[in-house]
Amino acid sequence: MGAYIARRLALIIPTLLGVMVINFFLVQFVPGGPIEQVIAQMEGQGNVFGGFDGGAADINVGAIENERYQGARGLPPEFIAQLEREFGFDKPPVERFLHMMWNYMRFDFGQSYFRSISVIDLVIEKLPVSITLGLWSTLIAYLVSIPLGIRKAVKDGSRFDTFTSGLIIVAYAIPGFLFAILLLVLFAGGSYWQIFPARGLTSPQEVWDTLTPLGKVADYFWHITLPVIASTISAFATLTLLTKNSFLDEIRKQYVMTARAKGLAESRVLYGHVFRNGMLIVIAGFPAVFVGVFFGGSLIIETIFSLDGLGRLAFEATVARDYPVMFGTLFVFGLIGLVVGLISDLMYVWIDPRIDFESRET
Repeated sequence: MGAYIARRLALIIPTLLGVMVINFFLVQFVPGGPIEQVIAQMEGQGNVFGGFDGGAADINVGAIENERYQGARGLPPEFIAQLEREFGFDKPPVERFLHMMWNYMRFDFGQSYFRSISVIDLVIEKLPVSITLGLWSTLIAYLVSIPLGIRKAVKDGSRFDTFTSGLIIVAYAIPGFLFAILLLVLFAGGSYWQIFPARGLTSPQEVWDTLTPLGKVADYFWHITLPVIASTISAFATLTLLTKNSFLDEIRKQYVMTARAKGLAESRVLYGHVFRNGMLIVIAGFPAVFVGVFFGGSLIIETIFSLDGLGRLAFEATVARDYPVMFGTLFVFGLIGLVVGLISDLMYVWIDPRIDFESRET
């Protein structure tokens, strides 16, 4: 097992490198970089150069037009060159990428272009919100899917099984962001009922400070209800069918027939024998389900519900072309996904020692 873990850990480095290489060089061809963002923000302002050199007296506004960047016509080349130095664009792309990866190996993600804060501090600040959303969504999915999947396995082929299968297929087909918008329209004051808040993880600070500890817990769950439901819908469908199929496989095995032949009650057979074996693959898949919810829903759901998490941070950084934050969050997402994938494999072995990854042919 140690050799398998070592191989998987060794594969994390080239996998992350491949992800970063592809995204870094794709970004080079996307118009509207951070320099264009700065130029666009300064359009229409009186003294557009004062914030960079302390005054505009020494800058020749009538300098030669610079057409390398969109919207840079009429700006002096010295000013554009200063922006390039500040953002590191005075170096070739390959050199910038190698320098970035060397820093990332030491978990030095640099400073945000537009927030005046280090990227690692931003990630540490936003990550708990995304993890909280992922954990609650995964927990709710398990609490609903396991009993439903067991019931479907026991009632296989019945009207209940057919009806719930139809609901599951519909739920799986609905995109998470569309379901989130539907929840907002129905229950967050969109067009019908104002039952839940439309945004945020908690009430405004002036309201939050007046709440009792129990009231703060209730306020938190009041705000997190709709985002968790929207994030859970796809995992709920997959996990229910996984539970059903796992239990069906166990119910048809010889030891179940033997237990029934001995006269054991059906509930004793189901929960005393089948449950323990049927739940192996379901429990071992917890990390994989969490990763699916964490990656699949965090960006869109956090943006729709204005949750200040890592997904929304990545979205805003991409829109603003804040490359340090954008690549830093991408690196963290990739690293978490690879590490949790390894943990998921180890859980399979821990729960069922018969599984041996080292014996597989490579």
